Amino acid sequence: MRSLCAFFLASAALLAQGGVNPGVNPAKLASPPTDTWPTYNGDYSGRRFSPLTKINSSNINSLSLAFVYRANGMPGGQSGFSGGRISATPLMVNGVLYFTMPDHAWAVDARTGREVWHYAWQSKGGEHIGNRGVGIYGNWLYFLTPDCNFVSLNLSDGKERWRKTFCDLDQYYFGSMAPLVVKNHIITGVSGDDLDRPGFIESHDPETGDLQWRFWTVPQKKGDLGADSWPSEEAMKHGGGMTWLTPTYDPELNLIYVPTGNPQPVIAGKARQGSNLFTASIVAINPDNGKMVWHFQSSPHDTHDWDATQTPVLIDAEINGVKRKLVAQASRNGFFFVLDRATGKNLSSTEYVKTNWSKGLDANGSPIPNPDKEPQTDGALVSPNQGGGTNWPPPTYSPDTGLFYVSASRAFSVYYVYDPSDKPEGWGGNDRGGWGETMIQAIDPKTGKIKWTHKWEDGGRSGLLSTAGKLLFAGDGSGNLVALDPANGSPLWHANLGNSISNGPITYELDGTQYLVVSAGDTIFGFAMLAK
Repeated sequence: MRSLCAFFLASAALLAQGGVNPGVNPAKLASPPTDTWPTYNGDYSGRRFSPLTKINSSNINSLSLAFVYRANGMPGGQSGFSGGRISATPLMVNGVLYFTMPDHAWAVDARTGREVWHYAWQSKGGEHIGNRGVGIYGNWLYFLTPDCNFVSLNLSDGKERWRKTFCDLDQYYFGSMAPLVVKNHIITGVSGDDLDRPGFIESHDPETGDLQWRFWTVPQKKGDLGADSWPSEEAMKHGGGMTWLTPTYDPELNLIYVPTGNPQPVIAGKARQGSNLFTASIVAINPDNGKMVWHFQSSPHDTHDWDATQTPVLIDAEINGVKRKLVAQASRNGFFFVLDRATGKNLSSTEYVKTNWSKGLDANGSPIPNPDKEPQTDGALVSPNQGGGTNWPPPTYSPDTGLFYVSASRAFSVYYVYDPSDKPEGWGGNDRGGWGETMIQAIDPKTGKIKWTHKWEDGGRSGLLSTAGKLLFAGDGSGNLVALDPANGSPLWHANLGNSISNGPITYELDGTQYLVVSAGDTIFGFAMLAK
């Protein structure tokens, strides 16, 4: 209760700071989104569920295209059409959409798609694989760049307030995570897999960008918690555990739930025997001081590039007659985990796609790797493949159906070790793909069982959105935005966008009209249920 009171006091202070027309009311971050989409997942829970109903299963065939906006951003801050993709989930605040591509940020009218402003960052390099989006605090916007800069802009005009270096580009770190705003903290993570560096997540002051705290996702010296899961101090200091994805947050418990990346070297794990904490884990951290409260490891000693950087979704449900505060994750390794989010205690671990790499579960509910499925010089057939049972595109949870929905894949590939030496570096191996199929899985978090499956004929693994209008939005592999019945997976509607869905759909209501917004490639499409 004390933490929740502190959260609302911080909200009141920010509103006072923001003046007559504040950007984001922090109280909105703790509620399902309606007239706003103020953070990466819509609210702190990660559910990506909207209570709006004006677009619903009975009128979905009347949904109209309201606007189209093509982002003219090229790497390095250049203008012109990039042909890249918008991976970012747009935030919508006070009738304006805010989104990114690497080296670029935009503000676009949320009713018409008219450009309000465009900011171009002059890049010094870095990995331009994608950018997940922005964070907003009051009238200030924040995003990360591929060349390791943390940038703040004015929300109204896109003018730069300041820039701070937050990682070392020479060590092949880069920025791609959408920042998370929690009270007076801007939480940022780091990306990078190529140079065997330790991962971290950190908090910054929203006014100045100054560092408040940093949590290393792998131990830094002997004697640190988790150090006994590594063979040496040298191994842990090069151990990876990047923080690619935006955490979720429980204001009552005052905990952020951080999904961490794979250990390094990525494939060749010979020099890092052990479970390699706290990589491929969910780590619960106090956002005020950066101290870890608990952890759960989804993939001990990951050697398949599966990581665990999938959204930890916060669910309140009754299990065995007891009301529980839960966190659920469909992890990239093919397992669905349900934990008590106050303690980290595992309540269930089940497969949501068929796998072949584990010998069972340990006492903590973590899968036990099968040594025969470790990458080999002559290859090992493993399922899932490197892409995983799922990947970064966000899942959704509907409190109306009580189901967790995830874009899933069952696929096989052969994993090879290229560097069998005692001290491999970088990746040290890779996989070569084989047969695979993609689908949406609807999972009951209370049991871990699959309620229904909707298979795609042509691939497709997009972000998802569920609504109280009895709709589940997804993308297939043929460039279609698809609406399904969340109760059974039956298709209800589709619209071809000419490219695969590249982010998570969002919805909001303005002036009595509900909008649905999604990106395909470098273009944003806005749909609306227009009054007759």
